[in-house]
Parts: sequence; C-alpha cells; structure tokens
Amino acid sequence: ACASEVIMKVDTTGASKKTALQYNLTYKGVNASHQMAQADAARLYDLRIIKRVGREFGIEPAVIAAIISRESRAGNLLQEVVQNTVNVNLNQGGYTPQGAWNREGDLRQCTERLADCIEQIKFRHPDWSKAHWLKGGIAAYNTGVENVHDRVHVDEYTTNGDYSNDVVARAQWYKEYVF
Repeated sequence: ACASEVIMKVDTTGASKKTALQYNLTYKGVNASHQMAQADAARLYDLRIIKRVGREFGIEPAVIAAIISRESRAGNLLQEVVQNTVNVNLNQGGYTPQGAWNREGDLRQCTERLADCIEQIKFRHPDWSKAHWLKGGIAAYNTGVENVHDRVHVDEYTTNGDYSNDVVARAQWYKEYVF
C-alpha cells in the first residue's frame, strides 16, 4: 500500500519534449504532464472502476489514471492499440493477459503488475523511501525491474527516458483535481 498517500511527495521533472509532442505541446516538464493529464481527464475509464481496483491493490487511483493517460491517452487511441499496449506491458512482466479485452479485468491485471513491480523495487532497494519505491515501481512497470538501478536515473531505460517522471506528474494532477 506504499502508493497510497505518497504521490504528492514524489519529486518529478515531468514529461520530456518527445512525450509532450505527442499532444502537440511545445514545452516539456511538469506543466506539460499536467496539461496532458487534464486533456485526458474526460476520457478516463469509469472512475468507480479505477477507485475499486486501486483499493483492491493498495494503489492510489490517481497513479492508475496517470498510467492510463500515458499508455493510451485515456482511451483516445483505438482499443486495439490500447489492448496491444496492455498485452506488451503484461508480457514484459511475465503476466499473461486473461481472456478477451475487458476494461475492469485488464485494469485489474495491469494494476496487480504495478503493485508487484513496486514490491520488487522495495525488495531490491530496501533503503529507498516510499516515494522512491513508488517512482521506481512505475519505471519498472514500463521497463522491467532489472532496469531500475538507482533513484537518480530511474527513467534511464524507460520509454522516452521520462516514463515515471511523466506518470508521477500526471498522477499529482489527477490526485489534486480528480480523485
């Protein structure tokens, strides 16, 4: 349950220019991540599902929403693209997608994988803070636990080199304005 109530304490640099360009933004950083989160807010899955799944796995719903936003622009992409992204992320972690595409089922499976990544980071780096375990777990969700070596370069091997920083900044926006 380290992800609950910690998200607002996590230091973040936000989105890279490359990530921000996906939304046609000409700036980067925390402000870009907040703008992307806001743009996706209306398209988020049913918030009750996100809250229920978050409670089940001890993950802050804002973090789940931020990952949905980052991975699929909150469902703005075609379901097939979203499903492929989910399948790739699950397969990287040794998880096998179960059955046909199902919002709650797939969300539950991805959230379980995130919780597992956080626990593995906690085990590998017991001296890190809760905030660093969360950020490291988010990075590991994207790139694999074996690619998260230290707190300073947590995004070294993540997509666009900013995955956890962008997700954290989006999650902070969702925590403040949605959840």
